[in-house]
Formats: sequence, C-alpha cells, structure tokens
Amino acid sequence: MTENAAPVPASQRPGTPALPEDLIDVEALLEAYRTGHPDPSDPAQKVVFGTSGHRGSAFKTSFNDDHIAAITQAVVEYRAEKGITGAVLVGRDTHALSEPAQDTAVQVLLGNDVEVLVDARGGYTPTPAVSHAILHLNEGRDLTPAGFSADGDNTGLVDGLVITPSHNPPADGGFKYNPPHGGPADTEATSWIANRANELLAAGLDGVRRVGADEVAGHPKLGEFDFLDRYVTDLPEVIDLEAIREAGVRIGADPMGGASVAYWGEIGKRHRLDLTVVNPEVDPRFGFMTLDWDGKVRMDCSSPHAMASLIERMTPDADGVAPFDVATGNDADADRHGIVTPDGGLMNPNHFLAVAIDYLYRSRKGWPQDAGVGKTLVSSSMIDRVARDLGRDLVEVPVGFKWFVPGLLTGTGVFGGEESAGASFVTFDGDAWSTDKDGLLLCLLAAEIIAVTGQSPSERYRDLVALHGAPAYARIDAPATAEQKARLKELTADDITAETVGGEQILHALTTAPGNGAAIGGLKVVTQNAWFAARPSGTEDVYKIYAESFLGEEHLAQVQQDAQRLVDGVIG
Repeated sequence: MTENAAPVPASQRPGTPALPEDLIDVEALLEAYRTGHPDPSDPAQKVVFGTSGHRGSAFKTSFNDDHIAAITQAVVEYRAEKGITGAVLVGRDTHALSEPAQDTAVQVLLGNDVEVLVDARGGYTPTPAVSHAILHLNEGRDLTPAGFSADGDNTGLVDGLVITPSHNPPADGGFKYNPPHGGPADTEATSWIANRANELLAAGLDGVRRVGADEVAGHPKLGEFDFLDRYVTDLPEVIDLEAIREAGVRIGADPMGGASVAYWGEIGKRHRLDLTVVNPEVDPRFGFMTLDWDGKVRMDCSSPHAMASLIERMTPDADGVAPFDVATGNDADADRHGIVTPDGGLMNPNHFLAVAIDYLYRSRKGWPQDAGVGKTLVSSSMIDRVARDLGRDLVEVPVGFKWFVPGLLTGTGVFGGEESAGASFVTFDGDAWSTDKDGLLLCLLAAEIIAVTGQSPSERYRDLVALHGAPAYARIDAPATAEQKARLKELTADDITAETVGGEQILHALTTAPGNGAAIGGLKVVTQNAWFAARPSGTEDVYKIYAESFLGEEHLAQVQQDAQRLVDGVIG
C-alpha cells in the first residue's frame, strides 16, 4: 500500500489477518455492559431466546448486566416451578462479555440461595464439558421427557448455564440454559424464561434478588467442579484414543482463542497423543483471527476464511509432507468442529458428517442395531444415502440440536448432526456422552478414522461420492419483510400448489419434520435429485434458502431460482 492510499475495507479482505482497526475496544465494551440499560419497549433490546439462547452486544444495549440479571432470575423461578433443587453449573467461554456475565449470574443465583458450581481451575468451559458434567452428576436419574417433568421428582437434579455466543464476533455475548438432561432447553423452557425475563426488565428489575460482588467469595452456596478433569478422564469411553496413540496420528488443534484451549493440551498430555496446540493464545479481541467472508472477526471453524491461517499451516513441505495428519478448529465454546486434511483442505461440514456417520455405524458394535441416523432437515442428502446404505432409518428433525436430546438419552438416537458443524454421539456402550454439540469429540473422531482406516476423512468422502454421487449444496438469502417471514413460518403443505422444482416433479412438500412431526418453521420441498428448504431469519429481513442437487451446480442454481419464485409466490 502506498503512503497515502486509502485502507482496504474489511469486507474486501476475507481470509486476511485482522488489522488493529478491525478489533473491538474491550474496555468500552465492558463499560457498556455495566452502564447500559435496555429499553423494554424496543424489541431489539428485549431478551430473545433463539436456537442457542439469548445473544446480543453491550454496544447495542442487547446484552447488558440488566439482561443477565433478569434471565438468571427467570431461570431460578423456572427451576422452582419444575422442582429442580440441585446445583447450577456455570461455564463461560473467552468472549469479553462472558466473564462479567458470569459474575452477574452467580450473584443472582446466590441471592436466591441456589447452590452454584463454577470451574475449579478458574478457566474457560466448553459447552460439551458442561453438558457432560450435568449428565455425570445426574447419573442414574431418568432424564427423558417422561421422567423429567413438572410432575416428576426433580429433587437434587443439577442443570447449567453456559455463557457464550458461540462463533459470533468479539463484541457479542451469549447466555443459554441447559436443563437436567444436559442439552439445549426446549421451546417451552426458553419461552417461559424469556417472557419472565422481559417482565423483570419492564419492572426495572424489581423482583431480582442478588448479592453484592463482595459477598460472592466465601459464600456457603458457592462451590467448584473440575469440568476439564471429568471430560478428559472419560474420553476413552467414547473415542478410541489407544488407536490414535498407537498409529501415531499427528494432530494440530487450533482452539481459535476459545474455551477448548486448556482442554486440547491436557488431552494430548494425559492420553499421550502426538498433539500440538497450534495457537494457545487467548485474546478477547481475537486479534489473531483472519477475517470471515463479510470482513468480520468471527470464530467460525466451518468457514475457509476464518480458518485461513490453519489451512495455510497445513501446506506440505518441499518433500510433500504436511505438518499434521489432521488439523482441527473449534469455535469459542467448542461446540462446533472444523476438519482440515492434507489432501482436501477444510472439509465441508456436510461432507464430514456423512463420513462420521458411515464410519461410526460400521465400527461401534455396541450401539443398538435399530438406532436411526439423526440429522437436521437442512443437512445434506448424502447422509440420507449413507443411512440407506447402512440399513438404518433416517431421523430428520427441525433445525436445533435440542431435537436430538431424547434420542441421545435413550439410545434410540446414537448420533445427531447439523449442517453447521455441530454433532455428538454416544459412548461405545451406547450411553449418552453429551446432549449438546461437541466439537472436541468430532475433531478426535477425525483422528480415530485416520488411525483405524488408514484413510483421511477427505479420502473417505471421495469414496462415498463414488458410491452415491456428488451433491452440490449452498445457502442463499432472499429479502422478506417481517410479515412475509411470519407467513413463511406458518405455512402448511396445502399452501404449496407448484408441481415441479428444477424441472423435476415435487415428491414431498414438508412443513413438519419427518423424524418427529415437529414444525419446521418454514418449508422443505424434495424432488428425485434435489431439495430446498426455506426458513425465516430471526435477526434480519431475509429468509434463508438451503438447497442441494445431485445433478450439478447448474441444476442447483435452477433449484434456487425456482425455490425463491415458489416461496415469494406463497408469502406474497
């Protein structure tokens, strides 16, 4: 750049290192968290629980001390209504807002005389570690919907709060509740909590009970739990670490500045793996990241732009040898996975899910033989074809990992995966491991696949393509008003009068998921060789079109055009 040249906008620099001007002012963000007060009449400043809890930014007055105090008080009251009397486990990631949000939550919990367990090492806690700890502490109790209910005996059950906005930019905060089953809360719970929290905000926090910051240390209800030790100790129950160790698989693990940073080092050390933590740095600005597709700093381990530095690190040397057999990435709370192979680069999440399913159902002999394959309805149909080849039923559910929880608990659903690089599966014996997404687990599975099969996950995906065909998959956005999004969410199959998409006969028009009959909150249309799904965005004036074709990129584009024309015609 010449001396007087204008700086290149961040949006034009995807995949390049973040510059100082791209980074947040952490002190200003924390001050906004402490001093900002939301306007309860502004929908953008209310508590809103999406598929992964409440998210927002202190800079936008959508994630402040008031929000977290209100949400936590609502959680306390929800627990009381359900008769849940055990401790609340509290974990946080490395986002700047996560620590003050934990402080707020703990003060409110203690103010309500609720037992609290925080990390014994004073560190960061991945989402799957909290989920696994909840299941461990509730071991022996019936956590299925039939056993866990307002009418059941929930005395002594523990649950958890996970403070994370996942892969969101550094200025964001997130706060989610995991009930005693360890997974994401269902709509009944999140609606109750959000409504009560907004009532408390509207009342100026009248009804929120809270101890002072100086009363927390030494409080008789404040305890500790070693999340890391429990998780790392139990890993041999779910991953063949011996095979990885004996094969000498070289793993390069990038925590991407997130909560898994101490976990990867301990996993390698305790289980004697050839594992290198390629970036142990923690920085609330995430200044070491490369910019995502839109020029934002975002810890999305499924994005080739956000993962550019790790992909480049896998470049083979002059002798054609890559530094690792597999390199892995995790988002800030480690519930998502990114897999980089020397022969394929960053794997598309759909591709790795198909490989994982094919490998697991063939290798886990202790799994129930009648257990189906769980996927969200916007995940690749390659999974459908793999499931059919395995002789397993496909269990297709709406978007949201909460739909996999009952199956993972009972063993009727031994695997659940989302196209957004989130998945989990059960132990060798078929017991629940985590009922929330587990990015560390899927990264270690990639190493196990290499150790056991001698093939990289990319090679195994090419084998699946040779057997089942090559799908073209993409997601685009289409403009929609709030009224149009509401109509899309309420569609029924009878509203669809079109007969073809992409030149093929429509076989199914779905507004409920085949796997459990739950509402999709949108539409999915299936033909012989393609499908599309349309869902309204919860934060923008658009709806999302997911589409896939086994007839190539040109046919995919035709499907996308027909999909938008069909949906626009129905929602007006």
